[in-house]
Amino acid sequence: MEPKEKLEPVSTHAIMAKLFAHVAKAVVDRFGEEGRAAVKEGVRTFGEERGRDIARRAALVGEPNGIENYLPNYDLGRSDLFEYETLIHPKEIEQTFTKCAFAEQWKKDGMEDVGIMYCEMIDPAIARGFNPNFEVIHDQYILKEGTCHFRFQMKDDKEENKEETKKENKQK
Repeated sequence: MEPKEKLEPVSTHAIMAKLFAHVAKAVVDRFGEEGRAAVKEGVRTFGEERGRDIARRAALVGEPNGIENYLPNYDLGRSDLFEYETLIHPKEIEQTFTKCAFAEQWKKDGMEDVGIMYCEMIDPAIARGFNPNFEVIHDQYILKEGTCHFRFQMKDDKEENKEETKKENKQK
């Protein structure tokens, strides 16, 4: 007997979003705020590893891990499951997402409260893993405001050194 309605396959993104949500929820339900911190730390280390891998991808084609080589060497393919606009500015990449497969799945499953932990941690961690001077300002989230807005910025090494010198001088 054949089913009356043919179901489309579920995307890998949706399955991974479900996996993350169920594992994260179980950890938070059992361990509370300590569990929430552990989940976020796991996302951070996962993100930094992904960033290092993106830098390796760039290096394999002879490109440095500068801002201009981040998106061309990014590890997650973008399909019609994501809708976004990318604007390139000097020293900054600005992206606005209006559709995200992960966020859609978390909303569908009522798992926004655990999905947001991933959203808050992942992109800053990937950027930091790619290049320690690469920062992300993520000031809007699909799970909160309905749109994700990112500003990827490369801090100048000289600015970084100035900040470190200021911190050291204050400690003396």
